[in-house]
Amino acid sequence: MVTRFDRRTFMGLGALSLSTSLVEPRATASQQQHLESVPNELLTAPPIDVVRIGFVGVGLQGSSHCRNLLRIEGVRLAAICDIVEDKVTRVQDWVEAAGQPRPRGYFRGEFDFERMCQEEELDLVFTATPWRWHVPVCVAAMTSDKHAATEVPAAVTIDECWQLVETAERTKKHCVMMENVNYGRMEMMVFNMARQGLFGELLHGECGYLHDLRAVKFERANEGLWRRAHSTTRNGNLYPTHGLGPVANCMNINRGDQFDYLVSMSSNSRGLQLYAADHFPAEAVERQEKYALGDVNTSLIHTVNGRTIFLSHDTNLPRPYSRINLVQGTKGIFQGYPNRVYLEGRSAQHQWDSADRYLEEFDHPLWAAIGGRSRGAGHGGMDFLEDYRLIKCLREGLPTDMNVYDAAALSAVSELSERSVSEGSKPMQFPDFTRGQWRRYAPLGIVEA
Repeated sequence: MVTRFDRRTFMGLGALSLSTSLVEPRATASQQQHLESVPNELLTAPPIDVVRIGFVGVGLQGSSHCRNLLRIEGVRLAAICDIVEDKVTRVQDWVEAAGQPRPRGYFRGEFDFERMCQEEELDLVFTATPWRWHVPVCVAAMTSDKHAATEVPAAVTIDECWQLVETAERTKKHCVMMENVNYGRMEMMVFNMARQGLFGELLHGECGYLHDLRAVKFERANEGLWRRAHSTTRNGNLYPTHGLGPVANCMNINRGDQFDYLVSMSSNSRGLQLYAADHFPAEAVERQEKYALGDVNTSLIHTVNGRTIFLSHDTNLPRPYSRINLVQGTKGIFQGYPNRVYLEGRSAQHQWDSADRYLEEFDHPLWAAIGGRSRGAGHGGMDFLEDYRLIKCLREGLPTDMNVYDAAALSAVSELSERSVSEGSKPMQFPDFTRGQWRRYAPLGIVEA
């Protein structure tokens, strides 16, 4: 039997905090008042000639975004916020070197982003902070009459997902989860092929985040300062959006179909303990830590229209990188790592084609137009394309490629998988963040530069 949670039940269950470091769930007046305020059409906002941005969190990924934004027309980095003053100063220097006025700096502690949102005249607040700050920064931005953009995942708990959705609806501000993999060249080619019907009716997808992060989790800087802590108390898919985002786009999730329920299970936890034993002396605190996170989490998602998705998370074991990236329909299949295609009637029977053979014909128009401009940007250029598209949508008053409902639906996998694992792989129902409007929202189209 599927465990189904209505809105009020989710609020009650949210009180069982998954981690002491997370925002404590609470029933707010807005969550009772705005349950039926979902718009009939995807949100648009008045066009902005020059997008004034306040950036929160300028570590590794935040700095990469700032470098991209300085290369995009119609952008002004107006304020920079981080708890480390030297990082703020570094980006301020970059902005001046690019010929823009020196942005104001905010570095008076963890909550200084609130002061920035209150004091600065900004159009967009962009956050690349540790996960627990994504929702507080986005909510502070939207309630200060600013659009919000956040690195992934947008939220950790179901309650946080609802906070984002209801704040965006109440304030009529964009809240965008910056899922860069949606803009990968192969992912966008597959999306283009799917839209042109080459795979037929899509029935199944496989995806994941399979990345050996042991060294990252144990480093004494950057993500090592916070990411490993999630593994001590949580057991599920902690990072679902990289693999799931492109598959969800191909399947029109929130735009004609919707995640219905998932089941999830985790393997034993061994990888981090063994890594600590091999790399730290016996008296090190790292050797004493215990981890709840199973090394391999496997979740199965069923959609309302009857599609299935295999989703995996594996960050604690030695392995080459993969996101799997499989899309299968009635006429053919794409599978990544290595990238290959089989199309009935076009491929030799029972033989894969190299995906590179399809690039000339089916390369996504966005990559064909501006892929060259992305050279040198993070993650093979996909980071530049996602930043470019966000700014283009804001400047032209278009709906953003991803919206707050996408941010919530993809991020919700984390808590749902944790609950399913803890209850013996019991099926868990997805909340309908759109409250039925997914049936009428138009599918994402083939966007161009």
